[in-house]
Parts: sequence; structure tokens; C-alpha cells
Amino acid sequence: MKKRNYNKLDKILEMPKEVCSDIPKIIITGFDEMIIENFKGILEYEEFFVRINTHSGIININGFNLNLENMTNDDIKVTGKIESMDIERTVD
Repeated sequence: MKKRNYNKLDKILEMPKEVCSDIPKIIITGFDEMIIENFKGILEYEEFFVRINTHSGIININGFNLNLENMTNDDIKVTGKIESMDIERTVD
């Protein structure tokens, strides 16, 4: 489902940008859990490395015993011992 652009009405209604657009939202809980909303797909998945594609770029997650859980069309949960993450921006 293609989401519409964030506009003035959304701002007046105080709608979060990630609800009205394809902007990814990353929620990190400690060093053991990460939830990524508005993702497009999984590019690479290993026990120690995960690459997730979003509409704005690629999220790289490094760690140990990484698992993908609770995947839906819009969000994904990564669990395990998360050591680091970085973002590769692909859209200006």
C-alpha cells in the first residue's frame, strides 16, 4: 500500500510522519530488540548480520543470534544480541 505525502492537514492534526508516509521508524529496546516500521524487504539475513530495505535507505544490524520475529507487511522485529546498527541513505 502506497502511503500519501505528509501535508498541512496532517501537521495540524499532529499526525506522526511515519503514519502518513513511508518514513521508517526504528524503536530500540535495550541491546536485545529492535522494531522497524515501514520497511520494504529483507536484503540479507544471517545470524550475525541483517540488512533491511526501507523507502529511505538500508538499515544494517550487526550482532549475535539475530532473529526476525513478528513480521507484518509494515513492520519487523529483530531480536538477539544487537552490537551496532547503521543506516545507508539512498533517497535525498
